[in-house]
Amino acid sequence: MTHKEPTLSISMKKVYVYKAFERFWHWSQAGLIIFLAFTGFEVHGSYKVLGFEHAARFHRVASWMLIGLIIFAIFWHVVTGEWRQYIPTTKKLAAQIRFYMIGMFRGEPHPTKKTGLQKLNPLQRITYLGFKLVLVPITVISGIIYMFHKIIDRNDIIVISSIPLKSVAFWHTLSAFLLIVFLLVHVYMTTTGRTPTSNIQAMITGYDLEEEEEEEPRENKSLTGES
Repeated sequence: MTHKEPTLSISMKKVYVYKAFERFWHWSQAGLIIFLAFTGFEVHGSYKVLGFEHAARFHRVASWMLIGLIIFAIFWHVVTGEWRQYIPTTKKLAAQIRFYMIGMFRGEPHPTKKTGLQKLNPLQRITYLGFKLVLVPITVISGIIYMFHKIIDRNDIIVISSIPLKSVAFWHTLSAFLLIVFLLVHVYMTTTGRTPTSNIQAMITGYDLEEEEEEEPRENKSLTGES
């Protein structure tokens, strides 16, 4: 007689994680940031591809497109309640940091699971919140001041005209470099999912695979003396 003992087997189920607008916003924002970096550094004099006048014009148009996208994204996050995804938490934060530093190189399981209600792990929440509340505002505000600096000077608006143009350019350039660093790290981190491309596929299709544990009976012959 054999004794059947339940064991756990892992199966995968498809979960809808990223909504249509979320995916549109993500890829549009990424494309605009890359294009703004490309045209911005040409305006800065780093290289010559489009020519200064064309680069400056395209940079200005793309900047307004990004501002419009940001405003609409803020509205969407508020209306849908998705802003809650970015609420910071220290729960499993240490485990998440350890995973990125050590665990993922040892093949250890991810300490947090991605779901439609919880898309970001604790470290991502803090990072993306800083991106949205600090880095993006500095880039946008310094860019607007830089864009209208001469016009503002001509209109004698003292509050703005008293800001040195070199200072504005410094903060805008610094934030541009930080955006590029963030983008590069973000692209690298997408490869740390279940497979190197699973996170990118999820952001394209909206669906991700989630592990679910199922109990299966297992024959245990050690208790019966059978070999």
